[in-house]
Amino acid sequence: MTPILPGSTLGILGSGQLGRMFALEAKRMGYRVHTFSPEKDSPTGQVADLEFIGSYEDVVSASEFAKSVDVITFEFENISSDVAKALERIVPTRPNARSLHIAQNRLREKTFLQYHKFPVTPFAKVDTENSVLRAVSALGLPLVLKTAGFGYDGKGQSIVRTPEEAIAAFKKMDVEEAIVEKFIQFDFEVSVVAARGISGDFAAYPAVHNTHRNHVLDVTIAPAILNPSLEKEATEITKGVMEQLDYVGTLCIEFFVTSDGTLLINEMAPRPHNSGHWTIDACVTNQFEQQVRAICGLPLGSTEQVKPAAMLNLLGDVWSNGEPDWSKVLDDADAKLHLYGKKDARPGRKMGHITVTASTSDEAKQKVLRLKHILGIQA
Repeated sequence: MTPILPGSTLGILGSGQLGRMFALEAKRMGYRVHTFSPEKDSPTGQVADLEFIGSYEDVVSASEFAKSVDVITFEFENISSDVAKALERIVPTRPNARSLHIAQNRLREKTFLQYHKFPVTPFAKVDTENSVLRAVSALGLPLVLKTAGFGYDGKGQSIVRTPEEAIAAFKKMDVEEAIVEKFIQFDFEVSVVAARGISGDFAAYPAVHNTHRNHVLDVTIAPAILNPSLEKEATEITKGVMEQLDYVGTLCIEFFVTSDGTLLINEMAPRPHNSGHWTIDACVTNQFEQQVRAICGLPLGSTEQVKPAAMLNLLGDVWSNGEPDWSKVLDDADAKLHLYGKKDARPGRKMGHITVTASTSDEAKQKVLRLKHILGIQA
């Protein structure tokens, strides 16, 4: 297949920080970038060559956007799969609409993974009060009740500990269907970011250790201190999932690691991921350049990690007392500040991140803890 070479135009559906970092890498490599989303002057639009404004449900507007580019990719999965299928008929769309359709719905995602014998938490579909009670009986309590679609960063989910709580939470969701999962007592979470090319070539980054605050990623430590056999298993699972999807592009899979060393897939993201941002400053090829290479049919780059690193997410809460003193942050010569061009710093909103590098993972972690103290982020 003929590669899409620099000088071509890449299209990205979505216009947040992931699209911004993708666009910056693509432009560095000599590509033009067009973005499509409902927002004007978006983080991606600020650095793209052209910004198309339209609804993610609008096939006509999205089709006009598709006609202006040589290939389309995603930075945001909550896009109508019907629109994605329509775009596939106009221009190469990578990853494919099927991958998007599966990943944007928790029930479809878990069903797909279970069917292909990948390790997932026990789950059940619920769409009535009676089905909720049947799930409680089959899976036991506590359970995690989640909306089936359009949820991320802990949105649309709750832990339920009694049958009454489960029914009340389901009624409060006011949705046609939801999913319940057995509550897993896990030791920690890891994720694997990987890329797959058009010819099936595959490259994975080292597994990383993630910690969350209020269901949102807080800190990523790279690499994770992980048994080599477990790291190999996580990478092989990630590769297997991408093969079953015939996936082209960058993808992330988040795993629970239980006390007995068992891996369970929590969820997958059909795009670059927050837990892969550290690759910009600590790897030969970062996850966004890898996305460009994959969708354009170019050879994948080296995923070698040059130095241990840690990444700190910056949410809008950091701005609660005004603009942070970035000079104190950058007093660490190894700290790299990435801000996303968002004007309104709302609590919980992802505004940027900081990556630090060090001689060991533990040293990088200590540097991040120091930065959290400087910025007033709860440890």
